[in-house]
Amino acid sequence: MKGIQYVVDDDGQKTAVVIDFKQYGELWEDLFDAFTAAQRRHEPRESLTQVKRRLQRLRKIKRNG
Repeated sequence: MKGIQYVVDDDGQKTAVVIDFKQYGELWEDLFDAFTAAQRRHEPRESLTQVKRRLQRLRKIKRNG
């Protein structure tokens, strides 16, 4: 595949890949985002309401009304 090269070990097994960012940069970003989301899937979550309240307390956003 043009723009993609594989690094192989002494046994011919693929161990890494080199991706041309100019050609596949957007695809790489999607892959990286998916990988990051998978790593964080067990982290505690915070609701949008909780985030807004915290930002209001820190005066990063204005309160409604």
